[in-house]
Amino acid sequence: MSPHPRGYTFPALALLAIAIAQPAHADTLKVTITGVDKDMAAAVRAQLTANQYANRKDVSDTQARVLANDAAKQAATALQPYGYYNARATSDLQHVGNAWQVHLQVTPGPATKVAILDVQVPDVALELRPVKIAVRAFHPRVGEPMDDTTYEAAKATIASALLETGWLDAKATEHKVEVTRTDNRAAIHLHYDVGERYKLGAVTFEGSQFRPGFLQRYVPWEGGDWYSQSNLLALQQALTDADYFSIVDVEPEVAKAKDHVVPVKVELAPAKRTVYTAGVFVGTDTGPGVRGGIKRRWINNRGHTLDNEVVVAEYLKTAQVVYGIPRPGHDHASFNLGVGYRDENTKTSVSRTFSLAANETRDWHGWVRTIGVHLLSGTFTVGNSGNNVNIPGIERGRSTLIYPEVGLTRKVADNPLFVRKGYSINLIARAGPGIDTRFAQALADVTWINAIGRNNRLILRGNAGITSAADFSKLPPQLRFFAGGDRSIRGYAYQALGPRNSYGLVVGGQRLLVASATLEHYFTRDWGMAAFVDSGDAFDGTDFHAQTGAGIGLRWRSPVGMVRVDVGVPINNPYYHGAQLHIVIGPDL
Repeated sequence: MSPHPRGYTFPALALLAIAIAQPAHADTLKVTITGVDKDMAAAVRAQLTANQYANRKDVSDTQARVLANDAAKQAATALQPYGYYNARATSDLQHVGNAWQVHLQVTPGPATKVAILDVQVPDVALELRPVKIAVRAFHPRVGEPMDDTTYEAAKATIASALLETGWLDAKATEHKVEVTRTDNRAAIHLHYDVGERYKLGAVTFEGSQFRPGFLQRYVPWEGGDWYSQSNLLALQQALTDADYFSIVDVEPEVAKAKDHVVPVKVELAPAKRTVYTAGVFVGTDTGPGVRGGIKRRWINNRGHTLDNEVVVAEYLKTAQVVYGIPRPGHDHASFNLGVGYRDENTKTSVSRTFSLAANETRDWHGWVRTIGVHLLSGTFTVGNSGNNVNIPGIERGRSTLIYPEVGLTRKVADNPLFVRKGYSINLIARAGPGIDTRFAQALADVTWINAIGRNNRLILRGNAGITSAADFSKLPPQLRFFAGGDRSIRGYAYQALGPRNSYGLVVGGQRLLVASATLEHYFTRDWGMAAFVDSGDAFDGTDFHAQTGAGIGLRWRSPVGMVRVDVGVPINNPYYHGAQLHIVIGPDL
């Protein structure tokens, strides 16, 4: 590209005058710029030598005159990178009070526009999608103002696309911009030679605590695949997400490439092997509680894991142990064995259950797929919280169920800590062939988040489920559908909504349909408020009667995660009145 006059040369006598002048008046210097918009004025100001004297109080008469004269020349050339090659400027110097005031009147003139755009990339590279997109998105185009920043960014985008797709020797053999001042025209000539395309070779791991070959499961390419920056980043992310290492450094060794095949070296440092966690939490569904856990990131050189967690809250107590066995392959498959105990006491039910689970999880077409078998056994009471066992209509039961389960989960978020654009989908299907009862069940849970402007978010949520059971009374509460609570219909207590028996007690239903809309507005980066409407029901058959709750809430992006405090009220419900407080701490998705 033709060089622009970015530096400035001052007459020797002027420099000498500034250096040795003895101030007759020692005053401040202020510069005002008119004739151009705010952004262009800022660009002009940044190039002025006078701007360096703005905060000084010792500007002499001679210095002020020299700086004012030079400001006009500097202002004209400052606009050239923005396409104004015929800009003019005049300066006016006045002494007002204790300040020298330099007024710059800038006339940018007509913008120089692109008349010829000549971007050439060999077809062998141009047929690749990233390169094609970068070339098609090149700016400035014909008819647009010539702008240096836009031009350089477009060049960098093409260079990045060529690097991403393996053209490591690509270079611009011609890159120039010819400007004709007389008719304000610019001609862009940008030609590339790409050379030979490179491939990715063998991966070596240094510093790993695992047996040879184990980490190959994380390599997202086969030997001989075309070189790709995205694949290298994917390997780095996969090893980081594996939670085995404190340091992951993926380095393509281009200097060691043979026959255009690039070996890859990965330097690793093991993370702390055992992780202890503890915390205090509060939620209106569970009550206040504490949780603690011990996680062994690996227990042998085959990468097996062990995860233990205990939760003790006012209405919920759980204990769980999960043993994980990674499986070879690029899909991050893992076989898991779990043992758990759950003691839950809600306003509608009490249950104490023991569970065993064996499942396999793996990446599957952009989803995380889980296939497994569960054993669930225990006692339960539905119809009240168990505090008054003499209430008529209470249903008590004991059951043992074995059922296979398939789950699909997908989460997409621009920022997991505070989602401005993203969604999550969770789908589960399970069926029990017998023992105490046969049943089949399907559930769907969807959340969608989208920013509206800079300070607002719209959050939409939906839950649906359906159950078919030979003997519904044998299903424990966790396999029945209830509505109400922090993550269901706010304005109602946890699991307070559902079909009622002949005594008017909520016993849970075979179907669920809930929808929710929340609009959040943030006054600062961390604080905001919300307004919401939730509606739905847990029901049997077609006996659906929408129960609605609405309210307002407070939002705080705290150091430990998003804190949501909502106050909701039921709308037109004969059983429930008054406000309900809801507190949730945790991620958006």
